Amino acid sequence: MCAPTIEKYGASPANIQWTVVRGDTATLLVEFLEDDEITAFDCSDWTFKATAYDPIANVLDNLTVTVSGNDVTITAPASVTKDWGTSYNQVTAELRFDLEVIIEGGSGPNADTVWTPVIGTICVLSDMTPGL
Repeated sequence: MCAPTIEKYGASPANIQWTVVRGDTATLLVEFLEDDEITAFDCSDWTFKATAYDPIANVLDNLTVTVSGNDVTITAPASVTKDWGTSYNQVTAELRFDLEVIIEGGSGPNADTVWTPVIGTICVLSDMTPGL
């Protein structure tokens, strides 16, 4: 019997805690794999965007996204993380973030698929040593 393949985008995004040291460059690697968890998923035509939200400062920070094959790297540059939190407590801030994907599907009003495969919290640890 043939079973249809159904892709469920956004059905259950991965919820991650990403730990970052304030003032440091931080990266998070996301790999897109087929259901067998071995075969690379072709995401070469997808558009990615990642954003972090600081609820205390009420600020959205765009994060850098780079794609290589099925590997997607989210980068929070030091120039951005230096402003996350203000104290010297162990955890100086908690921010929400997500990775959004747009998969173009052709023409028509509902042609594109917008999918959020990753959501989570950025746990910001204080940095005692000033940046160079």
